[in-house]
Amino acid sequence: MSEVKAGLGYTEEHEWAEAQGANVVRIGITDFAQSQLGDIVFVELPEVGTSLEANETMGTIESVKTVSDLFSPVSGTVVKVNEALIDAPEKVNEEPYGEGWIVEVEVQGDAADAVAGLISSEKYAEFIASK
Repeated sequence: MSEVKAGLGYTEEHEWAEAQGANVVRIGITDFAQSQLGDIVFVELPEVGTSLEANETMGTIESVKTVSDLFSPVSGTVVKVNEALIDAPEKVNEEPYGEGWIVEVEVQGDAADAVAGLISSEKYAEFIASK
């Protein structure tokens, strides 16, 4: 059974989002997603300063099995990328909710409100259980 961390917002595309202060949201992929992908060998990160729209592609993630798009759960501007993934993409497999995070995005308005507008951990757990 895949871990679903409480207190995060989730998407049907298997990204998670967590408020990191007043207006910054940290984004990654879920434990379910990394387990479905298998061994991750490359993560294409957006550049700092890139404008993202909710539900639009922000990069790709490549495993030994496939290449998948990464979607931003929120709209905003990339303020930080996890550069550790360039040399160690396997961190996404090892700690999808920790050191395997992908980007931080500055949102307009309150980060907690942006995350609250996503799927709850309970609903996401039900969603993946049906897969």
